[in-house]
Formats: sequence, C-alpha cells, structure tokens
Amino acid sequence: MSNVTNLNQFRKAKSRRDQKARADENTVKFGRTKAQKSLEDARTDKARRDLDGKERE
Repeated sequence: MSNVTNLNQFRKAKSRRDQKARADENTVKFGRTKAQKSLEDARTDKARRDLDGKERE
C-alpha cells in the first residue's frame, strides 16, 4: 500500500521555492551589499558636510 501524500505540503513547498527564486532574482537586479550602502551613506554625509562648510565661508 502506498503512503498518503498531502498535496498542500507540495503546493506550499513549490510556492516557497518560487518566492525564493523571485527574491534571488530581485537581489541580483536591485540589491546592494551592506558595505555598499554604508559607503554610499558615508559619501553622502561627507558631501553634505563639505557643502555646509563652503556655505559658511
């Protein structure tokens, strides 16, 4: 006799795989690493400080 299969488990597993694949695609397409984000933030802050310093001169 065969085992009973729960189709909901397969459906949910497929859904999770599809979502993970979509997330990986979006990461490659839009994502930046934490180091890249912090570097950009640091550069923006420095540019803002430099600009503020030049306005006061």
